[in-house]
Amino acid sequence: MEKKGRVFSGARPTGKQHLGNYLGAINNYVALQNDYDCVYAVVDIHALTTMETTKDLKANTLDMVLDWLAAGIDPAKSIVFVQSHVPQINELHVILSMVTMLGKLTDLPTFKEKVRQQPQNVNYGLVGYPVLMAADIVLYKTNLVPVGVDQAPHIEFTREIVRSFNYRYNTDVLIEPQMKVTEFPKVLGIDGQQKMGKSLDNHIEMAATPEETQKRVMMMVTDPQRKRRSDPGNPDVCNVYSLHKTFSSPDEVKMVNQECRTAGIGCVDCKKLLAKNINSHFVPFREKRAELAQKPERIWEILEDGADRARVIAAETIREVRDAIGMP
Repeated sequence: MEKKGRVFSGARPTGKQHLGNYLGAINNYVALQNDYDCVYAVVDIHALTTMETTKDLKANTLDMVLDWLAAGIDPAKSIVFVQSHVPQINELHVILSMVTMLGKLTDLPTFKEKVRQQPQNVNYGLVGYPVLMAADIVLYKTNLVPVGVDQAPHIEFTREIVRSFNYRYNTDVLIEPQMKVTEFPKVLGIDGQQKMGKSLDNHIEMAATPEETQKRVMMMVTDPQRKRRSDPGNPDVCNVYSLHKTFSSPDEVKMVNQECRTAGIGCVDCKKLLAKNINSHFVPFREKRAELAQKPERIWEILEDGADRARVIAAETIREVRDAIGMP
């Protein structure tokens, strides 16, 4: 089957992935493989802009890729690799920085947010992060980038860099990528307030044991207005119910909706049902992950093979870029 174009996406090596990663990105990665040439990178250079220590970098990379593969990302269909294993990314990053205005970088909302988060570590790499992201995308002749709406400014910024480069050097070598908006809404953590994430310890890992999963689900905040078992609840504001809509059957979702509103079911039973269904959903994933984890050397072989394939594309792009500039 002829593919519709090339997709690129990258993720920082954060280790074992959680439900937010699964619903917001990984599911989409798997689905896109059938229609597009997909390039998926573990962006370890990006991670250096905010990491205070790199002692777990290699282990986190392995854990994340294990989750990707167990969830269905197929290295026979997609290129899966580590960003730093393709050295051309560094050359293109430098070249693109020459057509990027500093004021544009410091005006980006994500930069301002990072400055608030780490005021003592506003490093050069952090400022240039969007240029490196743009280099990631255009190095592989990307047509589509799957992102959430919050990342739209970065994709538009990448498009601006491409236009600036092509205009300055009178070429059409670099492709302006299009944004493919992911449809799944923001996944809230067990606190029911913040986006699910490890830094807030409000996450539920895909690879957690059934016991760990149930423990974390039982900690989830439900309808804040429901104080007693006899109080009727409002599923529309309950994070537990929002996950039921993904992991439970249509009949169960309907039952929870109705019974919660009439106090026919309590929050404890509602959570127990969700935990059971999450665990059931991830049985095949956890079995495959355990099998893959028995041979970690195979994971590194997959990543090296992916880097070999990525370097072929990257080398051609860099050759075209250098020719367009007139570099000797």
